Amino acid sequence: MSHLFDFLRKYHYLLLFIVLEYVSLSLLIRFNSFQGSVWHTGANTVVAGIDRWYLDLWSYVHLRAVNRDLTAQNAQLMLENDRLREAMMTLKRDSTDVERAMARNLVDYEMIPAKVISNSKGTKNNYLVLDRGSAHGVKPEMGVVGGGGVVGVVYLVSDAYSLVIPVTNQKSSISCRIQGQRYFGYLQWDGKSMRRATVDDIPRHAQVEKDFVIETSGYSSVFPPGIFVGKIEKVNNSADGQSYKLDIALGTDFSTLREVNVIATPYKAAIDSLFSKISE
Repeated sequence: MSHLFDFLRKYHYLLLFIVLEYVSLSLLIRFNSFQGSVWHTGANTVVAGIDRWYLDLWSYVHLRAVNRDLTAQNAQLMLENDRLREAMMTLKRDSTDVERAMARNLVDYEMIPAKVISNSKGTKNNYLVLDRGSAHGVKPEMGVVGGGGVVGVVYLVSDAYSLVIPVTNQKSSISCRIQGQRYFGYLQWDGKSMRRATVDDIPRHAQVEKDFVIETSGYSSVFPPGIFVGKIEKVNNSADGQSYKLDIALGTDFSTLREVNVIATPYKAAIDSLFSKISE
């Protein structure tokens, strides 16, 4: 305590001077707007400089951690970019393969090119309208294909237009099979995704795996055999457990469908004539 008193006794004039200076400056700043604004501006500048110095110091101290995080994020982005590039190449390759296989299967058929001028999406009973009709040779029950494979079946025609029931219509039922096997079923749409459908009643002794190709069976006069429909996405058991129910990823993207071809099956009239004789 004696040391404190000695310090105060020795420097009391200096301490008094500092206190008076503080009081004077406080009164000057408080009751004089110009001096007050100068003080606040200067104080803010000093505080901002201190904050900036602190942030620079903090950034420098944590620079190693930031670089580590950036490196990890860059590696993740590079991995995702590689995956996206591979997926795009696979999609391009699959599309090219589908078009080539379809061209081979349809080489003996007359194709009527058409454009989709109306495309309903998101309903349980979707329809397509084409800019080709009876004047161009289009008739009901003709098959329609696109760059991704099967599209649907012509339902009604006028002179210049035709109405198509696509596979994304719950009324659609197209005979199809597992590529390379004799097992077949009927493609059905459940009204959910525009890129998904199902095939029921596949026997349990059939060999089915993910990514197996589903194609038209040729068991009708609408589509010739071997036209790409889609790929197996998932293998499920049927409700009774006696067969498989296949989830199919459709080859046709109906959200971007523009150009199609109507298949003029050369022997359809002869087959229809035979069926008419049976019903007589």
